Formats: sequence, C-alpha cells, structure tokens
Amino acid sequence: MPEEHVEPKDRSAVQSLLRLWPYVKPVRTRLFGAALIAIVASCLGLVIPLVLKWIVDGPVAHQDPGGVWLGALFLLLLGITEAVLFGVRRWMVARPLAGVEASMRADLYRHLQRLPVAFHDRWSSGQLLSRGTTDLMLLRMFLVFPLTFLLVNTTTILVGFVILLIQEWTLGLVLLVPVVPLVIICSVFETKYSVVARRAQDQVGDLTTVVEESVLGIRIIKGFGRHRSQALAFRALSERLRTTELGKARLLAGIWALITTIPELAIGAALVLGTIQVADGGLSAGTLVAFLSTALALRWPVESIGFLLAMSQESATATERFFEVMDVAEEEDTSVSGGAARDEQPEAGGMVFEGVGFRYPDAEEDSVPVLKRIDLRIRPGETMALVGATGSGKTTLTALVPRLHDATSGRITLDGEDITAMPRERLRELVSVAFEEPTLFSASVGENVLMGAGGGGEEELRRALSVAQAEFVHDLPHGIDTQVGEQGLSLSGGQRQRLALARAVVGRPRFLVLDDPLSALDVHTETLVEAALRRVLEETTAIVVAHRPSTVMLADRVALLTEGRISAVGTHQELLRSNAEYAWLMSGAGVTGGGEPAAASPPGPTADDLPGAHAPAEESSTR
Repeated sequence: MPEEHVEPKDRSAVQSLLRLWPYVKPVRTRLFGAALIAIVASCLGLVIPLVLKWIVDGPVAHQDPGGVWLGALFLLLLGITEAVLFGVRRWMVARPLAGVEASMRADLYRHLQRLPVAFHDRWSSGQLLSRGTTDLMLLRMFLVFPLTFLLVNTTTILVGFVILLIQEWTLGLVLLVPVVPLVIICSVFETKYSVVARRAQDQVGDLTTVVEESVLGIRIIKGFGRHRSQALAFRALSERLRTTELGKARLLAGIWALITTIPELAIGAALVLGTIQVADGGLSAGTLVAFLSTALALRWPVESIGFLLAMSQESATATERFFEVMDVAEEEDTSVSGGAARDEQPEAGGMVFEGVGFRYPDAEEDSVPVLKRIDLRIRPGETMALVGATGSGKTTLTALVPRLHDATSGRITLDGEDITAMPRERLRELVSVAFEEPTLFSASVGENVLMGAGGGGEEELRRALSVAQAEFVHDLPHGIDTQVGEQGLSLSGGQRQRLALARAVVGRPRFLVLDDPLSALDVHTETLVEAALRRVLEETTAIVVAHRPSTVMLADRVALLTEGRISAVGTHQELLRSNAEYAWLMSGAGVTGGGEPAAASPPGPTADDLPGAHAPAEESSTR
C-alpha cells in the first residue's frame, strides 16, 4: 500500500477532532460565545409553542382579538430576535475560523519544507495538495457550522423534551420511544460512513495528482499524442471517485429517510393519543397545540443529525489526513550517536567520506546497499570528478553531502567537522548544489538566482550570471526582473541549467556539489561556461558528477564509482591508462542517448584513442 494511502487509525471521530484543539484554542472565547448565542436563539424557537398555547387557551378561547394581536406581535419579535442572534453568531465565527484554517495551512507548508527528501519521494504531490486545500477547507466549514450545531441541536433536543414532558408526560414518553433505534442507526451509519469518506478523500488526492502531472507534462502529452490515454486514465479515476461519492450519498439518504420517518411516526402516534385526550377532556386544546408545535420544532434538530454526523465524519477523516503528515518527524539537527567520540580523532580539511554506506529508508533490510563503504578525500580547494555507469550511485553520493539523505553508516566531514553535528541551516550555507534537472520557481530571474545567497545583492547576481554565461537574461523582456513562469518552462533547457548553475555559485560557497551541470549546453556555450567555472572552482572545494571528458577536465582528480564502491582514484590521464572501465566510459562507446554512461562495461579502446590521452602530464593538476 502506498504511504499516502494509510489505513485509518483506530480512533473515534471525537478523538480525531480533539486534535484540532491547539488550533482552536486561541479563538475559543469567540467560538464558545457564538455557540452560546446559537443555543439561546434556538431555545427562543421553543418559546413560540408556549406563546401559541397562551393564545389558544386565552384570547382565542375568550374571543379576545386584542390578545391575539398581542400574541402575534410577541411571536414576530421572537422570530426577529432569533434571526438577529443567528446572524451575530455567524459574524463572530467567520473571521477567527478563517484564521484557524490559514494557521493550519501555514503549519502544514512549513512542516513540508522540513520533512526529509525520503518522505517527498514516497508521497505524491496531489495527496499533499488535497490535504492543504480541500481537507482544510472542509475543517473550516465543520468548525463554522456542524461543530456548533451539534452542540446547539443536542441542547435544543434536551430542553425540548423537558418542555414536552412538563406539558404532558404521557405523550412525551411516546416521543422518547424512537431514541433507542435512532442511536443504533446513527452508530452503524458513523462506522460505515467514516470508511467511505476516507476513501473519497484519498481518491480526490489521486485525481489531483493526475491533473497536476498532466499540466506539468503537457509537452510530453502533446508531443506523443497521448491525449486519449491520459483522458481515459482521468476518466477512470473520476468514475472511481463518482462511485464512492454515490456510495456516500446512498448512506446519507438511508439514514436521512430513517431519521425522518421514525420521529414522524412517533409524532403521529402522539397526535392521535393527544386528540383522544382532548376529546375526553383530559387535555386542553392549547396544550395539545403547544405540544405538537414543540415536537415539530424539534424535527429539524433531530433530522439534521444524519447531515451533521456525515460532516463530522468527513472532518474527522480530514483531520486524520492532516495529522498523518504533521506527525512525520522532521529532519533532525542533532549529531549521530557516537559522533563525539569520533571527533576526538585527528581530522583532515576538505571534504572527507569515511566508510560511508547508504540504503534508502524504504528498501528491504536484506537488499544490496546503494553505497558500500565509500572512502574518499577531497583536499581543500580541490575539485573531484565523480564518474560511473548508470545506477552506480553518483547522484545518491552527492545528495549525502547537503544531507538531502543521511548516510546509513560511516560519516562525512567538511573541514574536519561531521556534517551530522552541524545545524542543517549552517550546513546548507556551506554547501551549494546544482542538480542535473534544474528547477526554477514562478518568480523573477533575479529571485531564482539569489535563492543561493541569503543576503546577495546585484553585484553577486551579475557575477553569478557571468560565470554561468547567462547574460541572455538581459535580453528578456524585463531583464533580471522577468518572471520565468512555472518550472521555468518559458526558458530552454540550457537556459534553465545556466540559471541553476548561477544559483549554485552566487553565494561563493565553501563547498560545491555539481551534478552534471553542463549536460544541456551546446558545445560553444559549454566552453565559455567551463572557462568561467574554472575560476570559481579555484576558490572552493568541489565534487562534480561528470559524464563527459570535457566536464572531467575541470577536475584535479577523478573518482570512479562502480556498483556503489570507489574502485579507482587518480587524474584523468592516469585512469585512462590504468583503468579499462574508466577508459571505456570516457570513450563515448558506453554513453546512452541521454548522455549517461551505460551500465555494461565491455572492453574499451586503447588509451591512445581517448580524449586527453596525450595531454601534458602537468595539465592533470590544473583546472
């Protein structure tokens, strides 16, 4: 079962909804005040039958038109007062509960930013979006209406039955007969509806994911003519959601019918018995009118039970879905166990990997680790190229440096300090990254680049753009203030990659991690970027994932990664002459269409056939 489709917790709706208390607590005064006003307004409606009793047994029986008009005026005032109180209640809760929703959404967004990358690898964005939008909107609606009226209607029913029993206890007992079957029906409904409500909300998340993927991948869909298959996939999910919603509707219709029918039968029985008592002289007509009016006034509070229970169950499942994300532990900034003892050992500067191993959190315990005892030292100011076949673990290894993932074993030190002992904020100030797949945000060019430098200004921005050969931004409609659009898709792949590279170098990082940063550039632009990048690399300690000889030539040394292990380290020329796998990878014979070395390693060409084989020896130590 996917992580986002978790089984509902064995927790009642009340227990689930009580978890909202920390968010509701700041507005509890207004919420309780609004509930009290609603109770008063609802109970005013129960005064109306008493006024009717007075009118029937008094002015009507004594043929007093003035008394009738007085009673009618009193009823009008009661109705106006009730309407005003309900309006005041709505005004009191609208603004603070909108603030509760905003606070929960802000907390969810903040929490998502602090969750480990492994969490985002498992959860689909549509499931997270539905939790932050439709689920929270549902919770706000619950707090505004159902929560209040569960209390109001319960109080109204209790007060109403007290009035009924006082007016005529024998008829009141008749109306109490349906209570037991109604309680049983509501309990069964609550159990069944909670399951269907949860299924529907998860399916909304799945549908949101498909819509988001279709919008972001519209170029692929159009390019391959996959409109029909995507439409069919969307229709299948829509039909599944429709079936679930119809199941909810059937449950709600069933309980509504029963909750309406059973009290109506009881009222009918009370009417027959009351009429007989009036005919026998044991009950006044006014009392019977008041009794029936009170019973009819209780119809809506009773009939609304099904609707309120349905909304409560949906809100309870929305609360569970919200806290399923909020309960996931954030990234920790504490040091690993045993880190203090290790820090007593002599330390080396630069970037050092000591016995580093890694297995993804959701991998089987007996599965082969992605990385196995990586021992590698990058000296201060040195650039190390990381080369290997597809699936050898290059990108995973570089992701461990900024702690996008935490090493399963071993440790990584930067200038002698274990990265697990650093606050993540400080670590990510020291380490800057540029990924192979550049991601830009719906913001201006300048804002996207300066994300790599907290306090960077225009001078740093222009320098970074120059290093990345991204001067094309000055030709955009509004220069560096041009909005690049969602995912930066208004730019070419090479332009996005250059802006991502500019973002990596703008803050003059102490350590630099580049994952094949030049793969989308044409040959001429690549040459210009390499020339500028060499100057940047002279000022930092860097590890560069490389697939092409031109990128490798930026490095002082090269590390060859084979099936999760470092199999060789040396200069480009040394490895060309001494390592057949490296020579084959650099020859281009093992490069796939996407520029990635293939996994197989057949015998390669001779070193004399390879780029850089005859370069002067002293060039191996230059950038």
